[in-house]
Amino acid sequence: MKVVHLVSCRGWSSDAYWAAQMCRELTRAGHEATLICPAGSEQRVMARARAEGVARIETMTLRTGVRPGADARDLRALARHTASADLVHVHRSKEHWLAALVNRRSGRPRPLVRTRHIVEALRPHALNRWLYGRATDLVVTVSEAIRRQCVAAGLTPADCVVTLPGAADGDRYRPDGSSALRRELRVPDDVPIVGHVSGFRIMKGHGVVLDAAEELARAGRRFHLVFAGRGPFEVATRERVTRTGLADRVSFLGFVEDPATLVSGLDIALYPPLESDGMSRVLFEYLASGRAVIASRVGAAAEVLEDGVTALLVPGGDAPELARALDRLLGDRALRYALARQAGAVAHERFTGARVAERLLGHYRRLVLPA
Repeated sequence: MKVVHLVSCRGWSSDAYWAAQMCRELTRAGHEATLICPAGSEQRVMARARAEGVARIETMTLRTGVRPGADARDLRALARHTASADLVHVHRSKEHWLAALVNRRSGRPRPLVRTRHIVEALRPHALNRWLYGRATDLVVTVSEAIRRQCVAAGLTPADCVVTLPGAADGDRYRPDGSSALRRELRVPDDVPIVGHVSGFRIMKGHGVVLDAAEELARAGRRFHLVFAGRGPFEVATRERVTRTGLADRVSFLGFVEDPATLVSGLDIALYPPLESDGMSRVLFEYLASGRAVIASRVGAAAEVLEDGVTALLVPGGDAPELARALDRLLGDRALRYALARQAGAVAHERFTGARVAERLLGHYRRLVLPA
């Protein structure tokens, strides 16, 4: 099968990652998958996609908004790229409209699939009724919450909207603990390492984590907290750590080139967003790595995790509850190991890129080879 994925984002977002992951896994399974990215995104998107294992990458203009000249060139380019394709899969509104218009002008329209990555209600106006109701063959959502939104909009039949969650690369993220991080940070063996891997944005919950850390530090709990990522609130977070006397308990690692090695060195992994953030990529990487996870009961986490079995779940934004869950895991090594073992088993059974791509391929086949 020949499949074309289009992503118009100019930064390494969750939709670019999901598309790259599916292209990689489809190629591993013997299919031809091409990822089309915006021109000028070499460093921020294409290089990252290649690092994820994507072999075939092309470019189009893919400028935001309505750009008559650029859009006309893109329509011609997309018609060429899809001339021999069996199916087109898009991830944002820009490429969705381009692919739909190419199909409308084509004598042999290709099945069109759209993935919805964010929690944002679809507006049921006339243009969307045509785009989703007539021009699109399948809508894929990365969480059940997003699927419910799509169905509620009434634009697409319920049986044409399916949920395929995020996933981790099952080859890179495995339940093999590493001591490299502990050695690098010089953390004693009897001090648990707690990690939060995320960009520094308000909704990601860094402030809630620090609230919980301050409470545990006052109670005398031993731990070392690791923040990995960049973002607009990093400076304020660093200043707060210094101001509250946590500097000797907290490390800032910045952008990490090999997150698999970092994650495998965590004793407890935190996923504390204040609200759903769509795909929840890092959550699945934690699980596939066999880490003991504490997660906010929001979005995909609430759908795929079982409290007390694969993770401990707490309300989003609730620092006292997060502190209680952390205190429980810091003091119970057996529970940490039990959660980690079950998380790893479930992730490799259901939430690796290969497993998700296998289910996606089943939907592709039904569209390309109808009964």
